[in-house]
Amino acid sequence: MRSTNEKNAQASNDRHPPEATLNHTDSDRAARYRSAGWWPDQPLLERYRAVIRDASDGLAVVDDAGRSLTHAGLLDAGHEMARALADAGVGERDIVVVAMPNRVAWQVVFVALLELAAVPMTIPVTTDADTIAYLVDLVGARAIVVAAQRGDAETSALGWDAASRAASPVAAISVRDDLGLDVRTTPGTERQPARAPAELDHVMTTSSTTGLPKAVMHTANTLAALNITFAERFGLDASSPILMASPLGHSVGAIHGARLALHTGAPLVLLDRWEPTRALALAAEHRCAFTAAATPFLKDLVDAPAAARGEPKLATLRWFLCGGAPVPPSLMDAAEAQFPQTEITVLWGMTEGGLTTSTAQTPRDVRRVSAGIGLPGLELAIVDPDGARLATGSSGELVMRGPGVFVGYLGQEDLYRGSLTPEGFFRTGDLAQLDEAGYVRLTGRLKDLIIRGGVNISPVPLEDALAGHPAVRSAAVVGYPDERLGERICAVVVPQDGAEPSFDELIAWLEHSGLPRRLWPERLELVPAMPQTAAGKIRKVELRRSLFGAG
Repeated sequence: MRSTNEKNAQASNDRHPPEATLNHTDSDRAARYRSAGWWPDQPLLERYRAVIRDASDGLAVVDDAGRSLTHAGLLDAGHEMARALADAGVGERDIVVVAMPNRVAWQVVFVALLELAAVPMTIPVTTDADTIAYLVDLVGARAIVVAAQRGDAETSALGWDAASRAASPVAAISVRDDLGLDVRTTPGTERQPARAPAELDHVMTTSSTTGLPKAVMHTANTLAALNITFAERFGLDASSPILMASPLGHSVGAIHGARLALHTGAPLVLLDRWEPTRALALAAEHRCAFTAAATPFLKDLVDAPAAARGEPKLATLRWFLCGGAPVPPSLMDAAEAQFPQTEITVLWGMTEGGLTTSTAQTPRDVRRVSAGIGLPGLELAIVDPDGARLATGSSGELVMRGPGVFVGYLGQEDLYRGSLTPEGFFRTGDLAQLDEAGYVRLTGRLKDLIIRGGVNISPVPLEDALAGHPAVRSAAVVGYPDERLGERICAVVVPQDGAEPSFDELIAWLEHSGLPRRLWPERLELVPAMPQTAAGKIRKVELRRSLFGAG
């Protein structure tokens, strides 16, 4: 009997022949994207060299372990790393899985792969060996790159463990602190590593809350569109240091950290293990101007003690973009009070692209409750279950297309085709409303709807209301099985330290808040922590399974 990974490998062979091609945007839209300047047809590394030509001695990247490189140092280290990776068998159009922590070495490996014209497949450092092996077989990766150490922990075994589980022959490469490499290769010649499609520039994986990750394909142009429009919207350039605590292996860290820093020539300030007081100190030390992070990061910074000298928190930070998980209005209010010199906006987006935010001109009352408007060129619409467009203000599924939207799922062409409307819009799975100005109001996820007695109930209003209670650190609302109604509503709460809110106490809070009674919970579960993805999204399937024994 074949192993699961062997079956995955055969399926991947069937779906992903070595000379696979990308799904192309229609010619009229592609021409429009180019004429608007969103698709520059320029490799990221070429742009980076041009941007830092007269500032090569400036800071390029620094991490919280104290390592740093200038722009010239990053290019030199990347060149040496490229030579070492080439010696290990990595070449043009090879796909390389990278599972490394937020350290200077991550950016060095990334620059090296760009120089080789290889395709980085960047994944969170917390990804387990079985999942890495699955991804290797799905995309036909040439190599797996991991760090030899993470802090005091030995981590090089992860790469070899994953390589040994994969059905495909693959190199396991670990990167030492001195940027030297240790390489081991699994035997076998029955299946050669795939050659990536010619325009493929970066593969990212979805932070799936429900199952195995998907391999999201981006070109240099789709990712340039995001960096170009982001930099323009928020006034970012080489003088705007980027604070990045989000994992570089996740799309937020990769797009708005690693790639954005190369696009603008700005210093990239990295944190590996999250510690809010350390984040505040690094932001002040390097005068960081911009960050994008998940909702729990914002909450932790709000709860962190202020600096002894009395300066406002994040005093140099102009923009804090918060996303990955719903941002309750109460948290927006608290953050606004704590960070008076920082503009805070919800960031909605997906590994697949898109992206909406508020702007400096967005009224406060709109910014507080919306996910903002799309980046330039992004088309958004609301559709019904059949894919038909709905009128402005209607609730339905949010769909998108635009210059920064991905071009397919590698190894899963049928899945990609099934996610598109007849007009070529990508179905996001998010429930939302659009107003006349184009602002997005998120109302839930299709997969998160609770169906109680045949009525669809979104958990978002209840989660927002619970989040405002002083004894609640975080909240999730899920359905639990009921013989009569199918599902009932359960509130799952992580209490603040030392608190133990009761069911009656929370019901009284909800009644005072004005939340309709039909949205109130019928059960309360207190838990010490929520299972989360690298993006800060709560894994509700896992939560339901742990509480009720059902997905």
